Amino acid sequence: MTQDRQRDSIPEDELVPADDRIIGSALKWSALALVVLVAVIGAVVWWVRRPAEEAPEQTLERSAPAAVETDVEAPTVAFVDVTAEAGIDFVHFNGAEGDKLLPETMGSGAAFFDYDNDEDPDLLLVNSTYWPHSTPAPEPPRSALYRNDGGGRFTDASSASGLATTLYGTAVAVGDYDGDGWRDLFIAAVGENRLFRNDRGRFTDVTAAAGVAGAPDEWSSSSAFVDYDNDGDLDLFVCNYVRWSKEIDLQLDYRLTGVGRAYGPPLNYQGTFPYLYRNEGDGTFTDVSVESGIQVRNPATDVPVAKALAVAPVDVDRDGWIDLLIANDTVRNFLYHNLGDGTFEEVGELWGVAYGRNGEATGAMGIDAGHYRNDADLGFAIGNFANEMTSLYISQGDPTFYADEAIGEGIGAPSRLMLSFGVLMFDYDLDGRLDILQVNGHLESEINSVDPSQTYEQPSQLFWNAGPGHRQGFVPVDLTTAGDLALPIVGRGSAVADVDDDGDLDVVLTQTGRRAVLLRNDQESSHHWLLVRLEDLGGNRDAIGAWIELEAGGLTQRRQVMPTRSYQSQSELDVHFGLGGNATIDALRVTWPDGSVQPVDPPAVDQRLVIRRGE
Repeated sequence: MTQDRQRDSIPEDELVPADDRIIGSALKWSALALVVLVAVIGAVVWWVRRPAEEAPEQTLERSAPAAVETDVEAPTVAFVDVTAEAGIDFVHFNGAEGDKLLPETMGSGAAFFDYDNDEDPDLLLVNSTYWPHSTPAPEPPRSALYRNDGGGRFTDASSASGLATTLYGTAVAVGDYDGDGWRDLFIAAVGENRLFRNDRGRFTDVTAAAGVAGAPDEWSSSSAFVDYDNDGDLDLFVCNYVRWSKEIDLQLDYRLTGVGRAYGPPLNYQGTFPYLYRNEGDGTFTDVSVESGIQVRNPATDVPVAKALAVAPVDVDRDGWIDLLIANDTVRNFLYHNLGDGTFEEVGELWGVAYGRNGEATGAMGIDAGHYRNDADLGFAIGNFANEMTSLYISQGDPTFYADEAIGEGIGAPSRLMLSFGVLMFDYDLDGRLDILQVNGHLESEINSVDPSQTYEQPSQLFWNAGPGHRQGFVPVDLTTAGDLALPIVGRGSAVADVDDDGDLDVVLTQTGRRAVLLRNDQESSHHWLLVRLEDLGGNRDAIGAWIELEAGGLTQRRQVMPTRSYQSQSELDVHFGLGGNATIDALRVTWPDGSVQPVDPPAVDQRLVIRRGE
């Protein structure tokens, strides 16, 4: 496969400097080796930029990391496609008309959340629309909100709820920003973003009054409601992807030999700055992006570095302040460490999460975080581009030091070929250990004609957490035993919730330009479970950022209340625990967002439990 680019007409500040791509490797090499590396890079640059007509076509031979030998089999599970049966008829529209504009292939997200306060998860699916230069149809595409009847059947409530909106939507964030007990929505977009206040089940567009539209020429991706300043109300963090316009896209003119114009990675697009909005408590937000320290510039060019596609808000060092791990596409990942004074320090390189295991910046897409070993070590899973294995960063007994253990944990080799977007940690078989689901799909529909190792539609992958005492931490689930999860799709976003109230977690997957897929989890393990919902005081009514610890059977499970997960999506706020064969819970405690700890009398298993602060 060869790639031809027209670069001469692109302003220098729209091109990505090379230093951020190699700095991770430079940290590991001696001065002599660095000289050699620079020489090699120079040769590669010359080779890539040589006149295309002089270059013979090539078949690339790729080597994969050796798979870790499995000493245990993953349990079977049947995920069943119940999309039509459940009443969901949503089809994503990406506006593609042949120009191959980059946003068309990036897809959009989904959110499970209880919008009507009837104690079951409803479903929002974000849609895109026609481009301004197109001629729209009489009925433009709209995002869709589906109301759950409590048993997993949905009714389209888009118009009745006021959410039948049209915009080039990308992502969604859920949070009760005004503290009235009703969950609000922020929808990110290519162009201006939108904030919808939930007025008792009816949504009102309050973007202008709140001051969170963003720039009209920005491309926002994932977003999150978090209380970064610990003042008791929810602030808003918004990832922005690349400096993009149709004109820039056409000038870059990414091509595949034998195919022509194609969707391509963002290597030659300039980065952008994310937004951080502070909640003022009166329905308005203040943009504090500059003073908070989240704007990272390339020291050589002074242009923004970030190409952010996903964010994992988590208190990494458990100091009581929410930190933010950012999955950046083709440049180093960021870890914004919250200093507790309204500012952040970017420590991704210092703490070991900036680069892949070989010191390279990866094509990072979706992200999730969790204590998957049921100990104090925190893990981050990040889905990457094709021929880049999924990253699995684990703290090494120190919350400020991480290493990528994807190969040893059994994820590296099986994930290498896939182009992964949504990544989720959840316990699909209720055995008390977090498993990993990654949703895959390529950018280019004709990729197989130039790269036989790739296909446009790709099956999702489920990795079962084998627990301690085995040669690898995760075992790939045989897709012949995973039901409709094995069906190849053009996967993008993903979210989980117990939609049918049977105790296990079901999954929604989004595709670009295609229908969303609702998969019912029909596992039959007879394992026990507990679903916990928190009710806090003040503005952060759902206690986003709180931690819940559960002890049963000699193990301690740790879960954070955080709906922002995967890629451009939100899972339900309720915190889910699988209990395996344990029919009793030994201890349960909540660490509320302000740091106070509340022990809870051990509840009965197999129920939804509401814990109110102070009760």
